[in-house]
Amino acid sequence: MVFEHVLDTGPSMMYSITEQVLEDIKAFGVTDGLAVVYCPHTTAAITINEGADPSVVSDLLKGLEAISPQRASYTHGEGNSHAHLKSTLVGVSQTLVIENGRLLLGTWQSVFFCEFDGPRRRKYYVKIINGSPIVSHMAAGQK
Repeated sequence: MVFEHVLDTGPSMMYSITEQVLEDIKAFGVTDGLAVVYCPHTTAAITINEGADPSVVSDLLKGLEAISPQRASYTHGEGNSHAHLKSTLVGVSQTLVIENGRLLLGTWQSVFFCEFDGPRRRKYYVKIINGSPIVSHMAAGQK
């Protein structure tokens, strides 16, 4: 099952979407499996990082801006090559493990939608894949 979400973004920002992914898992009713979070945009991304301290998000955005600042020397006509580079560096999807109905995230980890070229109306998708107990046992070498 695929869940589609719409997000109205500001300029360069990161939005925690962890709770929405958890709601999708609950709505699907899966206890074990995978959740793939995918962003179909070339100037945005999906990442996992610390969600407890907002200064981490601020520092990540500052660091990405230092790596890929907006420059007049880029040739792309829209003037957003810096955002394309950031999207490529961060990546447009993450695969998350679901166990016992919960995401296997570290203590401080959150899932983020990263906007590098806003404000925009964006979409992201969450694909829930149910893990079969039979497949799990076979993968473990059991019959």
